[in-house]
Amino acid sequence: MWKIGEEEAFFRKTVTIEPEVHHPHKRLQHFAGRYLLVELFPELPVNDIRIMDSRKPYIPGNPYYFSISHCGDYAAAIVSRREHVGIDIELVQPKIGRVAHKFLALREAEFISRTHKLPHQTVCWSAKEAVYKWYGMGGLDFKANMQLQAFPFQNAGMITCDFLKDERMACLDLQYLMDGELCLVWVVGERKG
Repeated sequence: MWKIGEEEAFFRKTVTIEPEVHHPHKRLQHFAGRYLLVELFPELPVNDIRIMDSRKPYIPGNPYYFSISHCGDYAAAIVSRREHVGIDIELVQPKIGRVAHKFLALREAEFISRTHKLPHQTVCWSAKEAVYKWYGMGGLDFKANMQLQAFPFQNAGMITCDFLKDERMACLDLQYLMDGELCLVWVVGERKG
């Protein structure tokens, strides 16, 4: 995770891409995400990143799995050589609470903390976004295809997600951290066997 406080020139020293992003802040987020990838794996060819129709970034023929997220002045990235990954970073905002009925199944809504409702909903939203990025093919129903098992709200913890899409079934382990109003969630791995 990176708090973006630098100008674009700082990132251009390491990341030599020409993003097709015109808004200055979004372009800065774009650079910061790729900068993090290089920090994690210097040999990762970030200049070869392409974007799938589902909006997932990938590198053709590359042995790395990676995911990038950005929100406000923050960027986050995760890289693996072994398996698909997903990461999401979100700020706790009222709009998440207003749309919670669209991404939380009834069973999930029942375990949301009454005293930490909005932060708990934010962790759930961010978890489902991380799973969406892990899957990478788009076309997911956040209620039907991703079911979070009950977990208590804490500043850090683990989440289990049951994933089902067509013939694809998986039990995923996720980890989350809350830092004030900032939530970070990533897919730790898929349970085998």
